[in-house]
Amino acid sequence: MRCATHPDVETNLRCGKCGKPICPKCMVQTLVGARCPECARPYKLPTFNVTTPYYLRAIGTGLGMAIVCGVAWWAIDWIIPFFSFSILLAYGAGYAISEVISRVVNRKRGTILAIIAGIAVAISYFITFLFPGGFPFIPFNLLRSALSLIALALGIYVAVTRLR
Repeated sequence: MRCATHPDVETNLRCGKCGKPICPKCMVQTLVGARCPECARPYKLPTFNVTTPYYLRAIGTGLGMAIVCGVAWWAIDWIIPFFSFSILLAYGAGYAISEVISRVVNRKRGTILAIIAGIAVAISYFITFLFPGGFPFIPFNLLRSALSLIALALGIYVAVTRLR
């Protein structure tokens, strides 16, 4: 029997998966036995195999959720003006945006999806500036400004870690 890759080499080895004749030069030793290079090649998990249509869905959904969460964030913060409550709103916005994006892309994960979710949280935060009484970034009130940026960072962190 001759090796499928090196026809000048005689061999008695076969790939444990496909049965193709292989020589010791092209053999890849795995936990389950000798394999040919094609069968031993690591493959990307389907969860992390994200195609362009999924990215487009994630961008559209992220933008829509950013608008919805931004308006809700503003409205709830306007009704309940305690700033510590807005930290919970940031957490909730990050969770909601990442969960909806995850469902739209069939529970796929990846770095780019995490970036899209993080940007969507940032957009939802900045949408609150568009309405009267929203989160103004006041340079004279450093404590409120710092806490609002901490809330934004928390929302982005939640969204990114759920999709990474």
